[in-house]
Amino acid sequence: MPYQAEYIWIDGTKPSPLLRNKTRIVADGKEPEIWGFDGSSTNQAPGANSDCVLRPVYTCPDPLRGGDNILVLCDVELTDFTPHPTNTRAACVAAAEKYADQEPMFGIEQEYTFFQHGRPLGWPETGFPAPQGPYYCGVGGEKMVGREIIEAHTIACLKAGLSIEGTNAEVMMGQWEFQIGVLPAPMIGDQMWVARWLLHRIAEDFGVVVSFDAKPMPGDWNGAGAHTNFSTKATMQGYDAIVTACEALGRNALAHVENYGAGIKDRLTGAHETAAWDSFSWGASDRGASVRIPWAVEKAKKGWLEDRRPNANMDPYLVAGMIIETCCGALAEEAGA
Repeated sequence: MPYQAEYIWIDGTKPSPLLRNKTRIVADGKEPEIWGFDGSSTNQAPGANSDCVLRPVYTCPDPLRGGDNILVLCDVELTDFTPHPTNTRAACVAAAEKYADQEPMFGIEQEYTFFQHGRPLGWPETGFPAPQGPYYCGVGGEKMVGREIIEAHTIACLKAGLSIEGTNAEVMMGQWEFQIGVLPAPMIGDQMWVARWLLHRIAEDFGVVVSFDAKPMPGDWNGAGAHTNFSTKATMQGYDAIVTACEALGRNALAHVENYGAGIKDRLTGAHETAAWDSFSWGASDRGASVRIPWAVEKAKKGWLEDRRPNANMDPYLVAGMIIETCCGALAEEAGA
């Protein structure tokens, strides 16, 4: 019996790309093949030469349709089969292959905010909810909104075979988080984009919109980030490698911040558990630092680091590729010195 393959790709919308999808009916026994789309409708091509190519790069079971149906994440290519200018996965693959011997690994903590009727889910039509404090990892009453969507999304990720590690309510009312990892690049990006797509799709059934904006509400409200945990074979064996990686991130701080998502200056203010965008610091258990060393890592003198600067709307391919180039490059240089 034929099955449905949901082709998913990342478009060219700026400053933050959108996810697009369309369904292909695939004959029984056949694998999903290269397909195409109209790039002029996705900010990826002019109307006079609008054909773009979809190349499957990651497939998983479709937890929404069930059966033999699948989700198909795709690279976007030009018609000569070279990476499209909006395709950031290709550079991520190159970085991962260049430093494969160091075994770089990632875990991403994806924050996001539910919206309905133009305001965060659960917020009153006028004014504001109670101040931040009871929402983070909270339970009970009217303050916890959207949990039914969280539960449905978690089950969907598990059924799809994604490496989801957990979920929790975040600091602002209507704000939540899920974690994906620990995975190598580009798989960390592949699974993060699919998990994001599933969240959008499931929220759609509840009449709710998912926002990955870095600062969804101005004022005394937390922004939304995508804290990125990173390790290599060397950091898992000793603390000196963690120090080397942190110092390398500091030397390249501005370049990273400029590629860590739209609206980063609105979020990285030095308040609301962030370091200022134009400064760099790292330290153990410091949630006000640019890069945090978890207490367990500090105690064990080996493990991983947490780059707290990436926005919720960051491109995981771009962020993973940059961290690999910066940190693994420094570690390789030190090893060769």
